[in-house]
Amino acid sequence: MVHISRPVDGPTPTSRRLFLALTGALAAAPLLDARRATAATAAKSLDDPAKKEIAMKLVSSAENSSLDWKAQYRYIEDIGDGRGYTAGIIGFCSGTHDMLDLVQLYSDRKPGNVLAKYLPALREVDGTDSHAGLDPNYPKDWRKAAQDTAFQQAQNDERDRVYFNPAVRQGRTDGLRVLGQFAYYDAIVMHGDGTDPTSFRNIRKRALAKAKPPTQGGDETTYLNAFLDARVWAMKQEEAHSDTSRVDTAQRVFLSNGNLDLDPPLDWKVYGDSYHIG
Repeated sequence: MVHISRPVDGPTPTSRRLFLALTGALAAAPLLDARRATAATAAKSLDDPAKKEIAMKLVSSAENSSLDWKAQYRYIEDIGDGRGYTAGIIGFCSGTHDMLDLVQLYSDRKPGNVLAKYLPALREVDGTDSHAGLDPNYPKDWRKAAQDTAFQQAQNDERDRVYFNPAVRQGRTDGLRVLGQFAYYDAIVMHGDGTDPTSFRNIRKRALAKAKPPTQGGDETTYLNAFLDARVWAMKQEEAHSDTSRVDTAQRVFLSNGNLDLDPPLDWKVYGDSYHIG
């Protein structure tokens, strides 16, 4: 959302702990238990459809003060954070390259769409907070484009490519369950995965200096507390992100409750507003 972000490429290593657990299950009951173990493992990942829906609602509560994340395809405004227009389901920004990539993808798939004419301006304002070449009609045209299922799908696909899939991959690599994968996702959404000190990769690096994730022999809860501590530090480096309630009264609450799989019911607060998923 807020920085130029790039996916973390490469295959996801298989957890040695997972391998040993499944091996033990197979030895105990070769058929039925193996199927159950496989099903349980598959379900405990953020890319399970039900878990992904929860993730989208959690992010939307913080980004848009609403659980109706699909209503945000049409959202667009300049929130005064120095990144130009913020828009769409994940807060694509005109000043941080991801909005340019999104509109380019939409135009590749549907040439001549209502936003295609803004591509030159989006290239010019990339990296700035300028609206040059976008005002006065860009917000209106964005909302018009948001009625097009092709643009909605483009938003979904760019969300997954740049933010969601990299978070899930890295979370699995670190042996994290659903909550940990979500903590990574929310961090990449806000901070991007660039090279600056507050980017996701450096938040993770800061956490690794304090604790180890499960695949490195560490305790998952201890590591996640270290990661959330590092995330709060990163948020406080910028006035626009200084309210850390999306960590303090949401993710930290789930962690304190031992809900590492984000199983409903879920109750949390962001900016003082209460939310519930039954």
